[in-house]
Amino acid sequence: MTQILFSKMQGIGNDFVVMDDRDGSIEAAMPYPQLAEKLCDRHFGIGADGIILVKDSEDEDHDIRFVIYNSDGSRADMCGNGMRCFAKYLYEKNIIDKKQIRVQTDAGTVVPEVVADASGRVTSVKVDMGPPVMSCRQVPFVCDKDTAVEASVDMADGSTVTVTAVGMGNPHAVVFVKDLSEVDVAAQGRALEIHPRFPAKTNVEFIQVMDDQTLKMKVWERGAGMTLACGTGACAALTAAHITGRTGNYATVVLDGGDLAIFWDKSTNHLIKTGPARLVFEGVIRVSAGNGADTEF
Repeated sequence: MTQILFSKMQGIGNDFVVMDDRDGSIEAAMPYPQLAEKLCDRHFGIGADGIILVKDSEDEDHDIRFVIYNSDGSRADMCGNGMRCFAKYLYEKNIIDKKQIRVQTDAGTVVPEVVADASGRVTSVKVDMGPPVMSCRQVPFVCDKDTAVEASVDMADGSTVTVTAVGMGNPHAVVFVKDLSEVDVAAQGRALEIHPRFPAKTNVEFIQVMDDQTLKMKVWERGAGMTLACGTGACAALTAAHITGRTGNYATVVLDGGDLAIFWDKSTNHLIKTGPARLVFEGVIRVSAGNGADTEF
């Protein structure tokens, strides 16, 4: 039985169990995929959309490394809401003492910048999410063109869904709809996530355009299902909305968990995402590979 200190955190409703494993003791006690499934279970564990591990960077170009696993045990490349929680955790735990941090992720370098009050409490985090990827090969999305902007996808039930494929370190299928209240997000999201034209599976964003600066979004996340928010998904949504002429290069993305401000800086081609991160609670969890997970708060 191994005791692990954790912080339960959330970024506009997208929640995570954040743990410091720079010494490797957590992974030695239990493989990360198994740990993610145990801890993220909302009935028998802590409950979360994923776990985030603080790891030492593998080169001198980065301050720290970000590792994330979804609730089903699959490894993700990056998560925008998770990155904000990660930056807040690093700064408030004094792991990193500077406000702008170079983070190594499986999707490349991400640079979050914390905004703190006089007491040192992080009130919001601005994250340079890097450039969007439109190449079908890189997303990846099976297509006979270089990019997939409002491409038709034939579904198993005989229907056709129009998607714009965007990569943000992870794959996204952006679907514009007239009225989100009429969309079966779970059914359509699940079907698109595992569609064979997305060989690495995909996140799915359903977007209702409220005006040229406001997008309302519901999301089905790859490996996690319906969640209250998705930061990379909000960036993909703004990208798709802008290139199809629905918005300018800035929009507020309204999600079930709260709002994110997304700005596409055309001078750098980088997407900048700003939003909150919150500590929910902290505690100790005892994990055993054979007997599940017991919690102590």
